[in-house]
Amino acid sequence: VQLQASGGGLVQAGGSLRLSCAASGRTFSGYAMGWFRQAPGKEREFVAAINWSGFSMYYADSVKGRFSISRDNAKNTVYLQMNSLKPEDTAVYYCAATRGDHSSSHRGYGYWGQGTQVTVSS
Repeated sequence: VQLQASGGGLVQAGGSLRLSCAASGRTFSGYAMGWFRQAPGKEREFVAAINWSGFSMYYADSVKGRFSISRDNAKNTVYLQMNSLKPEDTAVYYCAATRGDHSSSHRGYGYWGQGTQVTVSS
């Protein structure tokens, strides 16, 4: 499966952005999907994940209550709605796919998009 992330940009603290990740190549509904982020000088960290059906979602503690992951299997797309953004949310955001169960470890995903930059100004 090929993944293409989009929707990043520059936003003020407290603002919102919605990231999209479009998938192509194989049956999208057969994959659990995840979002990760990586800030300069830091390791890639888990943000959110969603199972193949879209009925189970998982979040990092740092984004719970502010971010929401969803998917539309008819459109082969997974979304990350980000509200109440903080400067510490600044990072390159990556979407990822796995044929297995969702995972909070980047090692659990075999397919990655190219990343989209999110910058939150204070």
